[in-house]
Amino acid sequence: MSMNDPLGDMLTRIRNAQMRGKSTVRTPASKLRAWVLDVLKSEGYIRGYEEVTTATGHTELEIGLKYFDGTPVIRELSRVSTPGRRVYAGAKEIPQVRQGLGVSIVSTPKGVMSDAAARNANVGGEVLCTVF
Repeated sequence: MSMNDPLGDMLTRIRNAQMRGKSTVRTPASKLRAWVLDVLKSEGYIRGYEEVTTATGHTELEIGLKYFDGTPVIRELSRVSTPGRRVYAGAKEIPQVRQGLGVSIVSTPKGVMSDAAARNANVGGEVLCTVF
């Protein structure tokens, strides 16, 4: 996992931090990452995030991880579309995750949104990742 896939890198950081039971994790800031975090927050998978500036002047996103009874709320976080293998889906083909228990995060012409929101807006796009 190199920095050729910044989003994949962020998902890995979240998974690793959760395995260690950390309450927050940081990732370099980018619009795409923030948009994905917006969906994770609105769907209740993270507490939230904020932009912080490091001592070296770089902007990072500090993500507040969410646990329930000591267990991470995010059980599974998988990258679907990768830089080497882009995965697109029309509004009708957007995959449901675990019979709708999970969420696909889709990058559409109308912004980054959950699979349900994309179906409602009748837009397809690149299926970035799934969360359950």
